[in-house]
Amino acid sequence: MTGWRRGRTQQLVFSLLWCAFLWPVLAPPTEAAEGLALAIVYDTSGSMREAVPTADGKKAAKYLIGNRALENIIQRIDHFSTNSPLLHPVQAGLFVFQGQGVREAVPFGPFHSARMLDWVKSYRGPDSGTPLGAAIEAASRPVLASKLDQKHILVITDGQNTIGPDPVVIVPRIQKAAESRGSSVFLHFVAFDIDAKVFSPLKKLGVTVVGAADEKQLNQQLEFILEQKILLEKEEPKKP
Repeated sequence: MTGWRRGRTQQLVFSLLWCAFLWPVLAPPTEAAEGLALAIVYDTSGSMREAVPTADGKKAAKYLIGNRALENIIQRIDHFSTNSPLLHPVQAGLFVFQGQGVREAVPFGPFHSARMLDWVKSYRGPDSGTPLGAAIEAASRPVLASKLDQKHILVITDGQNTIGPDPVVIVPRIQKAAESRGSSVFLHFVAFDIDAKVFSPLKKLGVTVVGAADEKQLNQQLEFILEQKILLEKEEPKKP
């Protein structure tokens, strides 16, 4: 290879490497894609072993009732993701309490109902504290990072925060982080067998807060949040 050709080759390689280096900086930001990014925070604290009325008037541990409600949520999202007239991708993850911390029971990613249902079937009962703030913060990270435009965190809990930062401190951080990215994250709390008034400070921050004393109310409130807050259909543009 002549010196001239070698020089041209080296110049071309250098130019390509330089462009690759600068591309993340020079490239326009990726626009949000239509779709649902949902993180579910499910209370697995010890108090979920306490009994409350079931839909048929008997009594059962709250976690057993919660498991059934969680199955209904999964099936409803599955129906939405496969039968919606406006099909958009769905990403989801399940976060639970574990000891003093938080565990991503079903990793956040493309929604697969079977994975979540498998977790519910294998769940043997609660035995942890209530790191509610930490769980919300952990759930918010993948939701914020998602390129899908509809971002939601659904919390099912029967108690107040007992470990780590309070949700009242965490929620504004999440909202600020979303705002800095030009998006919004909507949070929804279902207070199960606990007075919803304890979460009034969150309601003032724009969080949806509803209460449920038994299985019937839990299903009703979750249906309301899913249908009216999360699984909203965007209307197709009207033809001129």
